[in-house]
Amino acid sequence: MMQGGGPGGPMGPVMVLNQKTQRQTGRPAQLANIRAARAVASIIRTTLGPQSMLKMLLDPMGSIVLTNDGHAILREVDVSHPAAKSMIELSRAQDEEVGDGTTSVIVLAAEVLGQAEPFLRQDNVHPTVLVSAYTKALSAALEIMERQAITVNVETDKEWMKKLVESSLSTKFSGRWNEKMVEMALQAVLTVAQPAASVTSIGLGDSTLNNNSGSMMEVDLKRYAKTEKIPGGEMNDCEVLKGVMFNKDVVHSSMRRRIENPRILLLDTPLEYKKGESQTNMEITEEQDWSALLKLEEEYVANMCQEIIAAKPDIVITEKGVSDLAQHYLAKANITAFRRLRKTDNNRIARAVGATIVSRTDEIEESDIGLGCGLFEMRKLGNDWFCYLTECTDPKACTIVLRGGSKDVLNEIERNLQDAMQVVRNVVHNPKLVPGGGAIEMAVAVALKREGNSVQGIQQEPFVAVADALEVIPRTLAQNCGVSVIRTITQLRAKHAEAYDNVKEDAANEVRCTWGINGETGKIVDMNDYGIWEPLSVKAQTIKTAIESACMILRIDDIVSGSKKRG
Repeated sequence: MMQGGGPGGPMGPVMVLNQKTQRQTGRPAQLANIRAARAVASIIRTTLGPQSMLKMLLDPMGSIVLTNDGHAILREVDVSHPAAKSMIELSRAQDEEVGDGTTSVIVLAAEVLGQAEPFLRQDNVHPTVLVSAYTKALSAALEIMERQAITVNVETDKEWMKKLVESSLSTKFSGRWNEKMVEMALQAVLTVAQPAASVTSIGLGDSTLNNNSGSMMEVDLKRYAKTEKIPGGEMNDCEVLKGVMFNKDVVHSSMRRRIENPRILLLDTPLEYKKGESQTNMEITEEQDWSALLKLEEEYVANMCQEIIAAKPDIVITEKGVSDLAQHYLAKANITAFRRLRKTDNNRIARAVGATIVSRTDEIEESDIGLGCGLFEMRKLGNDWFCYLTECTDPKACTIVLRGGSKDVLNEIERNLQDAMQVVRNVVHNPKLVPGGGAIEMAVAVALKREGNSVQGIQQEPFVAVADALEVIPRTLAQNCGVSVIRTITQLRAKHAEAYDNVKEDAANEVRCTWGINGETGKIVDMNDYGIWEPLSVKAQTIKTAIESACMILRIDDIVSGSKKRG
């Protein structure tokens, strides 16, 4: 609504927006956004740390999701407030970028916004002043984290890598099978890792990584580490295959079901006569024409099979169909065949056994045959037959077989294992670690408060407020353990402050304090002795995402909600 006016004096109010449109402006809009962000964080606050609680969610299809993974929970939650929606996007971005820390990023972003509330409500500080102070605090925090980090060698420091994956898994549902899961996560990532042919974009799907020797490493978990969930059995039956497996049976009952050192041929062409692209009608006037037509079709299929048999493969796998006639010829030549395999599975097999996928049977060469597989066998798990191609000489692809009591358990174990594999991938990418258990957050908070003394003017208080916000991670860990939060946080803060008191003023930049909270008992411990470490890339991404999104939400001063009629 706007006040009208003109040469003849003021007129009545003029309606600019539709009457059904709702609008919030200025301070009320900013405070409403902060409340919405805190409401989202309150949903998943209790899922942080080893003593975390599970959430049970019912999705629209009626199936149940049981998890304590921040991203999995928020993905199922339906919210209407725009600021709450942007908070949920944060956990998705964090999950895609580094795969871990999805709960921390939401809790931290909400706390950073919460620290801004008194400045907006009482002191009437302009949001751009807050944003500027927050940005300064972010760059200072990242520098402090770099100084606190230690560097590891991915290939030789196996103990460090194990500690790292244990830190990620100890907060999850599958924590009780830690040893098995740690082994599987490390094995899967190190199997898939290979020197990159060229520099490509860094992301979850296709990431170019850098190991300590300086060569670029590529770890593509999405494409080459497939998880097969098979209900039944127990957790000890889970394994990472030295090769691949897929859920298919042989096309003909007389074909071989176990072959050692097989020659494998991969096709993406149908082994049957070609059908017309569109509906085709043929008019036949004489009976022998019909016989000639059938004979041509048979000859076409027989010719294709002869070309395949000439290459002397033991196993033929195609993405398309295999006709009955082709099955007969292949079975007669003692060749095992599989049909209608997924393109992704075919790519995985090609990488594991060293084969090349062929599109035309008349172009098969000896170099296209895969010789890297040590054993092919069919196994029955539950009611289904699975094809195992294992004991590969240098598999750069693998299948992770998960067994468990129920589908809910398997889904949760898969989510936990994905997080663990992402953690290993991050360290292969950036081999720097920081202490976990809230230690790095408290170290950054104490250092930021000291640096805050050098910040001049109105930005000093918001700068220090970021330090207070970072304490939410150790505070929530203590809260979820059920111990006295005030006493524990005060002791932890004192330990970190003491580290600065014991050094000279000019050596303050070299202070490294690793005291944090034991997530099981709530007591404060030295993370060097306790062995909880996390990748620097995860922590840096968490703080960056949280503060940058808080800055973005603070700059919103107008919320207009109302639907425009389409069509």
